[in-house]
Amino acid sequence: MIYRPNLQDVSFILFDVLQAEQQLAALPIFSEVDAPLISQVLEEAGKFVGEVVAPLNRDGDEIGCTWSAGVVTTPPGFRAAYQQFWQAGWPALSANAEEGGQGLPSVLECILYEWLNGANHGWTMAPGLLHGAYECIAHHASDALKSQYLEKVATGEWLATMCLTESHAGSDLGLARTSAIVQPDGSYQITGEKIFISGGEHDLTDNIVHLVLARMPDAVPGPKGLSLFLAPKFFPDGNRNAVHCDRIEEKMGLHGSSTCAMRFDGARGWLVGEAGRGLNAMFLMMNAARLHVAMQGISALDTALQKATRYANERKQMRAPGSKQSVDFIIEHAAVRRILNTQRAWRDGGRVLAYQTAIELDIAKHHPDADRRAQAEIWNSLLTPVLKAAWTQQGFEGASACLQVFGGHGYIREWGVEQIVRDVRVAMIYEGTNEIQANDLLLRKVLGDGGAQLTQLIIRLRAEIAGTKDTCGADLALKSLLECANNVVAGHALDPLVAFEIAGDFLRVAALAMMAWSWSRISAFSDVSEIAQTRIAFLRFVMPELTMRVRIVHAAYQPA
Repeated sequence: MIYRPNLQDVSFILFDVLQAEQQLAALPIFSEVDAPLISQVLEEAGKFVGEVVAPLNRDGDEIGCTWSAGVVTTPPGFRAAYQQFWQAGWPALSANAEEGGQGLPSVLECILYEWLNGANHGWTMAPGLLHGAYECIAHHASDALKSQYLEKVATGEWLATMCLTESHAGSDLGLARTSAIVQPDGSYQITGEKIFISGGEHDLTDNIVHLVLARMPDAVPGPKGLSLFLAPKFFPDGNRNAVHCDRIEEKMGLHGSSTCAMRFDGARGWLVGEAGRGLNAMFLMMNAARLHVAMQGISALDTALQKATRYANERKQMRAPGSKQSVDFIIEHAAVRRILNTQRAWRDGGRVLAYQTAIELDIAKHHPDADRRAQAEIWNSLLTPVLKAAWTQQGFEGASACLQVFGGHGYIREWGVEQIVRDVRVAMIYEGTNEIQANDLLLRKVLGDGGAQLTQLIIRLRAEIAGTKDTCGADLALKSLLECANNVVAGHALDPLVAFEIAGDFLRVAALAMMAWSWSRISAFSDVSEIAQTRIAFLRFVMPELTMRVRIVHAAYQPA
C-alpha cells in the first residue's frame, strides 16, 4: 500500500486538458522546454519519490523525530534521503540557473511536491519552505546576504525556516515581541521565542537559515513595525549562533517533521529588505507556501484514493444491489463507488486549478505581453486562497471518506489511511488558517477593489468556455459567483460585519465555480470511462453544494 506517483494521470491533466506545452511555449525563457523534456523530468521524479521517499513514511510516523538537549534527530533514513534529494538537484527545479537552479517551469516543482507529499508528508515538510525562502532572499536580501545564502537555499544544500508565530501571537503577527537591536557592525541582536517552527532544528542539512520576524526598539506598534531578519544556525566561520531548540511538539500527525519551540538568545542576524516592511518580504514566502499547502490537500486525496481503490478492488463482502453473485468486491457497491468518484472529482478538478496556477506564476514573470502578465497576477491573487482553503478542507474530509471504504480496517494503523487523516488535518491551519484565507479573498481582494478583478477574471473564463459543448454548469456557476460578489459589494456599506460571517461560504462558491470551469475542460475527454463516471459524480454530488452556498451569501444581506 505504498504510494506510487502516477505519471499517466498527471500527464493527462497537464498536456491534454491544460495544453501546458503550448502555454509555456509563449514564454521565451522556456523555449527549449517541450513535452518530452517535461515527461522525462517527471518520470525520474516519480522514480525518486516512489523508491526513496515513500518507503520511509511508516517509520517517519511510528518512530518520528526525537529531541535531546536541544538536538533533533529525524527518523531513520530521512537524512540520507534528503542528501540524495538535494544533490540530485530536485529542490532547484524552478530556481534561476545563475543561482544554482535548473530554470524549469514552476509547474514541474508543483507536481514534484504533490508527489512528495503524497509519499511522505512528514519528510516533505523539510524542503517545503525552500522555494519561498529562495524567493524572499532573492527579492529582498542585500547582495552580501545573497552571496552567502542564496545558492545554498536555492539548491537545498541548506534548509530554511519561517519564524513568525509566538505563544501569544498566532495569526495576529502584529503582537509579536521578538526584538532586534542594531549592532555597531550593522548586524542585529535578536532576542525572543518562536513556536510551531517547522524544521527549526534537525539533522538533515549542515546548516539552517532562519528567517525571523522581529521588532526594532523604535518600531511602531502592530504589523507595520515588524522587520525581517536572516539568522543562520551556523556562521560562515563554523561558529554556532545563539539559536536554540527548547523542545519539539507532540502532535496529532506529521511525526516525521520536527515542530520546534525556538529561542533566539541574543542571536546575530541581518536585516532582509526594508525596516518595518518585514511582512511584505515574508508574504513572498507565505504565498509560495500556500500553493504548496494546497498541493498537500490534493496529494492527501490522491494517496487516500490509491489506498481505498486498491482495497475496494480486493475486499469481498455482501452481494451488491442488483448483483447475481452471492458476494462481491466492495467496488461493486454504489455507495463505495460514490465515495471514490467524488474524491476523484475533487482531486482532478484541483489538479487543473493548481497546475494552471503554477503556469500562471511563470506567465506573470515571463510573458512578453503586459496584459497577459496582468491577467496572470489576477488569477494568482484570487486562486491562491481558494486552492489553499478548499482543497486542504477536502483533503481532510476526502481522506476521512476514503477511510470509510476500509470500514474498521481503516481505523487501525495497518493500512496507513488513518495516518493520512492525521497528517493532513494541520493543512487547514498553518500558512494562514482557512478562515483567514476566506477573509483574504472576500475582504481584501474582492471588497478591496469593489469586485473589479474578480469580474475581469470571470468575464475571461466565461469567454473561454463560450460555445463549449459540455460546460458542466461552469457558465452558470461563474455567473452565480459574480452575482454573489456584486451582492456583497452592494451590501457591505450597509453592514460591514456580515462579510466576515459569510466569507467562508463565498470562498466555497468561488471554489465550486472554478471547479466547474476545470471540469468543463476535462469533460472534453468524457468518452474515457473513468472520466465519464467521475464527471457524473461531480455533477450529482459536488455541484449541488453551490446552490446552498449561494443562498447563504444572498440571505445574509436580506432583512431578518
